[in-house]
Amino acid sequence: MKAFLTLALILLFGAVALAQKTTHYGKVETFQMDIVLDASLPVSHSSGQIEAAKEDAVARLYKFKNTRVKRALAFTTKKNNPKLA
Repeated sequence: MKAFLTLALILLFGAVALAQKTTHYGKVETFQMDIVLDASLPVSHSSGQIEAAKEDAVARLYKFKNTRVKRALAFTTKKNNPKLA
């Protein structure tokens, strides 16, 4: 009951504080921009050739984020095992 009353009072004071704000923004100045239509395709003039990678590396794809980190943090030791008393 105390938690509910505290939450209700916080919400009430927050609503009162928002209702007290009076902001006058004044007149907003607007301006108009012209539109330029460009239908040409971008042309690339690069003369360099793409070289193939010389390393044979394995890329690992994981279904979930941070899989490698979670696996490293989930290690177990011999002391983690429960023992019978």
